[in-house]
Amino acid sequence: MDFSCKYFKEGKCEGQKVVDGETMPLVLIPQDSNKNDLESLLLALKNNKEWFEQMIIKNSAVLLRGFQVDNPQDFNEIIETFGWEDIRYIGPAPRTHIYKRIWTANEGPLSEFIYYHHEMVLFKDHPKQLMLFCEIPPPEGGETPFVPSFRVTERMLEEFPEAVAEMEAKGLRYTFTALNDDNKGSMRGRGWKDAFGTPDPAECERRCKALGMDVEWLQDGSLKTILGPRTLTTVFDGRKGRKMWFNTIVGMHGKEFSSATMADGTEIPENVVKRCGEIIEEESIQFKWEKGDVLFFDNVALLHGRRPSLPPRRVLVATCK
Repeated sequence: MDFSCKYFKEGKCEGQKVVDGETMPLVLIPQDSNKNDLESLLLALKNNKEWFEQMIIKNSAVLLRGFQVDNPQDFNEIIETFGWEDIRYIGPAPRTHIYKRIWTANEGPLSEFIYYHHEMVLFKDHPKQLMLFCEIPPPEGGETPFVPSFRVTERMLEEFPEAVAEMEAKGLRYTFTALNDDNKGSMRGRGWKDAFGTPDPAECERRCKALGMDVEWLQDGSLKTILGPRTLTTVFDGRKGRKMWFNTIVGMHGKEFSSATMADGTEIPENVVKRCGEIIEEESIQFKWEKGDVLFFDNVALLHGRRPSLPPRRVLVATCK
């Protein structure tokens, strides 16, 4: 790697992988161990913003480690340094606003696995950058595994060329039911009032329509949303022409509150979904969180999830355009 930046040097972490010549995650540590304070980090990022953004796109994941990042306010200052436009999270995960741009990550039970996904993959206005900050590392488990999305496409084309071609041609259709009220005992327990930022059903419908969703109100007050057609894979500018597996068929297919089919209603074969899930897991990369870690994801290039964890674990999140 060409380290033209004098403020950082390349570190290592357990679980790193080299994928198609790229180190994931790229670990950046202080060049001078005596200059690991927040002020020095903010100066380094401000003076090397373009270079740092290139590293995110090149390596898909960049981990800042060994700096004195102590709390949500520090994390927010790091995010503000880049001047990226904020984007409000829309989705089923229960979250709490902490400070300015900073939210909790999914507050569902730590004992459960959060399945791999691109953040807000179903919406045209999705984050380009996803940032995570480890305030309290878990004593055991709780990793945030991630997967190079293009590798999933490559392997699915190798194993299921006909199914992939059919899904590409027809597109995908998803449904998801948002509960009437929040239920933080569920991984997908965010109620529609919180999810869409209004207690007014008519305004909620308007906002859903603006996001490209059809809606159906259920007898218990829950809101069923329908999205489609959506693409199976997507090629994004600046990512070497790679076809990203930019969908959530495994995460939503046949679940309690969701479904995923082809856009014309054709069912996706169960064996295809099952094997896709296995491929995603086989391609996963993970490391152990340390206090003060700040992780930058290229959201269009990586799927990510969360391993089950012993408490306590506190990882905060910010999403930007």
